[in-house]
Amino acid sequence: MNGLIEAIQENVIFLLEFLAVVAALFLTAYAAEKAAMKRSGETERILSTRKIAMIGMFSAISAILMLFELPMPFAPGFYKLDFSELPALVGTFAFGPVAGVMIEFCKIILKLFLKSTSTAFVGELANFAVGCSFLLPASIIYLFHKTKKTAVFGCVAGTLCMTLFGTAFNAVYLLPKFAQLYGMPIEALIGMGTEINGAITDITSFVCFAVAPLNLIKGTSVSVITLIVYKSLSPILKESGAKKVRRASQA
Repeated sequence: MNGLIEAIQENVIFLLEFLAVVAALFLTAYAAEKAAMKRSGETERILSTRKIAMIGMFSAISAILMLFELPMPFAPGFYKLDFSELPALVGTFAFGPVAGVMIEFCKIILKLFLKSTSTAFVGELANFAVGCSFLLPASIIYLFHKTKKTAVFGCVAGTLCMTLFGTAFNAVYLLPKFAQLYGMPIEALIGMGTEINGAITDITSFVCFAVAPLNLIKGTSVSVITLIVYKSLSPILKESGAKKVRRASQA
């Protein structure tokens, strides 16, 4: 009975920690977007009806892409590559950092309806937090000066931030939390890495040789594809919004 109570307490604490991360990232995005709007003199609401509809669309696409995971030969099976950040980055560039955080969060909720968690929700928290560590730097840099050069610089900065943050976050919090919730020693997780790469002997080498390369590959591939397709998608997204504004003014 005591074990059950402790397990429930651990899961409740983890859920509260998850929500705290969501709130912190949302407030960061909101503050950045308000500062950019104040600087440019924009008056449009951060979450207009159009943006909410587009957030829903990009979230659905991201959730579907999250179901298609590619195993990496250098990492244990619970680390896989997906391209759910691709529509999230496009949506963030188009509609701002707040939209990006909401796309990431809604993506996780939709994914859980489509496929239940296999990592005690630790994988979902990792995907959300690490994804936001990529989207926020990229979109905030682009938000203050929307040019192709700043988009490229933002993607590079986002990829580096995601790689560094994801590596540290896994070492300090995610892997220990995963071991705690599953009731297994951290050495067992490290052993899974050692079976794949003999250079993995502790948690530091684990994240350096398994987590960091995964995030670097993901950030680079998503950035390259986004930079290729965004120029052609941007006029469509902006034209859709302009038409709705004109219709509202004519009503």
